[in-house]
Amino acid sequence: MGKLKSGQSVNIPIYDFKNHRRCSESFRKVNVSDVIILEGILVFHDQRVRDLMDMKIFVDTDADIRLARRIRRDTVERGRDVLSVLEQYGRFVKPAFDDFILPSKKYADVIIPRGGDNHVAIDLIAQHIRTKLGQHDLCKLYPNVCVVQTTFQVYLL
Repeated sequence: MGKLKSGQSVNIPIYDFKNHRRCSESFRKVNVSDVIILEGILVFHDQRVRDLMDMKIFVDTDADIRLARRIRRDTVERGRDVLSVLEQYGRFVKPAFDDFILPSKKYADVIIPRGGDNHVAIDLIAQHIRTKLGQHDLCKLYPNVCVVQTTFQVYLL
């Protein structure tokens, strides 16, 4: 994240979920961008990573939906059987969620309930990002421009 934010491209290792390890020689190149979306279940766990983020979003979904998605993904995409998925979920995934992921929710700037079905929240976040990008582009075009954040005390005439 630090390299991306400083304008450098990075190579991200690819993880093999069927074999539970990184692919030894495989990488995916990620180029510099004005918007970087870092996603993952433990993304808020390390303060050093949190400090690199401009906005922290926790997408919350009902536990039953999380389990159903995991079963579908692991059986269809990863070739596992339902019983092994359920055993792993009960022994490791659910306890780890309760111990590590759920407590990290407190670090979020925005919490989206109902996951991807919450179109209002997603639209608001997308609009916020568009606004920030517009300000960023304006400052790139005109280096002497200082964008003043709108408050109830500042009105444009």
